[in-house]
Amino acid sequence: MTADLTTRLVCSGCGAVPRPDEPYPFRCPDAADGDDIDHVLRREMSCDAAQTHAWRRVFLNGEPNPFVRYRTLFHSHRIATSRGMSDAEFTGMVESLDADVAAVGGTGFRETPFARHDALNAALGRGAGSRWIKDETGNVSGSHKARHMMGLAIWLEMARRTGMIPADAASPGLAIASCGNAALAAAVVAKAAHRHLDVFIPTDAHPNVTRQLEELGAQLTICEREDATPGDPCVIGFRRGLTRGALPFSVQGNENGLAIEGGLTLGYEIVSSLLRNGASIDRLFVQVGGGALASSCVQALHDAANLGLIARMPRIHAVQTEGAYPLRLAWERVVAQILGERISFRIDKRDSTADAARAAAAVSPAVQAKRRDAVRFAATHRSRFMSPWQSVPHSVAHGILDDETYDWLAIVEAMLDTGGWPLVVSEDELREANGLAAASTAIPADHTGTAGLAGLLRLGRDGAVGPHESLAALFTGIRR
Repeated sequence: MTADLTTRLVCSGCGAVPRPDEPYPFRCPDAADGDDIDHVLRREMSCDAAQTHAWRRVFLNGEPNPFVRYRTLFHSHRIATSRGMSDAEFTGMVESLDADVAAVGGTGFRETPFARHDALNAALGRGAGSRWIKDETGNVSGSHKARHMMGLAIWLEMARRTGMIPADAASPGLAIASCGNAALAAAVVAKAAHRHLDVFIPTDAHPNVTRQLEELGAQLTICEREDATPGDPCVIGFRRGLTRGALPFSVQGNENGLAIEGGLTLGYEIVSSLLRNGASIDRLFVQVGGGALASSCVQALHDAANLGLIARMPRIHAVQTEGAYPLRLAWERVVAQILGERISFRIDKRDSTADAARAAAAVSPAVQAKRRDAVRFAATHRSRFMSPWQSVPHSVAHGILDDETYDWLAIVEAMLDTGGWPLVVSEDELREANGLAAASTAIPADHTGTAGLAGLLRLGRDGAVGPHESLAALFTGIRR
């Protein structure tokens, strides 16, 4: 069924490919500090479009564990079978690791709901289109983050079992920079995988989070902001940990491109639900901090389009806060490059009519070659498009206050390809969206988790959504 599909890891910035026997293919092998190339490994897939019916059966089967259901799409599965591991052995490995995760975290990985919410639709009161919500609050550790970690844990275990990592080699420790959900997810999965974990957290990390991390056996390092050093202090501390030999158990794609693979399950589940319901979505609103969530969603939807499972990708709208919006600035700069404009930022106006016109101009076939050249230029001149936020960011949606959007280029490309654009929402809009989510859906998501809905509200009020359009957002983190 899957012999027609191949995968590979390739650097989106320079095109380098890790060695086939590399046990830790997390960063571009040719990455060099200061060369200004956006060295981020991506998982590329090629397939035979004639196998659509076979792939429909994969997406529609009743297997509840997404890491089992979609396993044949993973690069880890491709490498495992190429090194002699059978599909049954791979499945058993995943199920065993999932059982250990459940023993630590109270639940294993199961498909999470993606459904229409009529009460939310009625509360919005605009048009006849459907409003779909993906609810990740019941996932392992209460957010989508554990999906990324599970993909990494599967790779590490596969590499050990197939001999890519020598049997007598010591297991390196793991490291992550996070203020909350990602750290908790990493701690649960790391403990299940019997790995030491160093967590680099900010000074204002919630006491409940630090307590849970300590209970899970994680080693905590509190990182204070250094006035002379731009960028997230936790990421700076995390990178120092890597120089001491730790492996990046991280959701920053530039530090570990394989983090996206586990996140693909979230997007694949969206596709499975749409197939079961004979439905489609016109726009997807995704909250963006470091970018792994949005990058995973767009890659999964792109895979589904290539497999013939969806007719087209929805328009992608990344959502950021007024506290920090580096992705919005990067999108503006790339669009200006495509359209031959002088760069000008009018973020305070947030004019969706103007944004829609610029997005339409950038996606026009007439500028296809310029769009390709602009993306290529951005990939090799990163600092002109993506740079650390210059002030200390603050927001009620604290989980998306990353100083940089590390997976920025993949998200910008997706918005360019689909005619979407990034939205910047206010604190009032974030609070309104969270209150509306609680009242209309009863999903216990926090302000970060409902930030995508804030973007949906903004676009609706700006009159940029058609009356019959079907819109989707993701509720990604439980209220703690």
